[in-house]
Amino acid sequence: MGVQQNRRSKARNRRRRAVVMKLESPNFIQCPKCHEYKMPHRVCPECGFYNDTQVIQEKQKAK
Repeated sequence: MGVQQNRRSKARNRRRRAVVMKLESPNFIQCPKCHEYKMPHRVCPECGFYNDTQVIQEKQKAK
């Protein structure tokens, strides 16, 4: 039966796991049509274009 040689401290284990659990912020790109920032592979919320085709009708802006 295997017996551990040296005990690993809680701090050492938690420090190792913290690297894996780090959250990264999502990358934003500019929309090629309206140049607003949007998440990649998503429909642009401002102009409604995705992959050079209009998917959603543009909203009427209130005056």
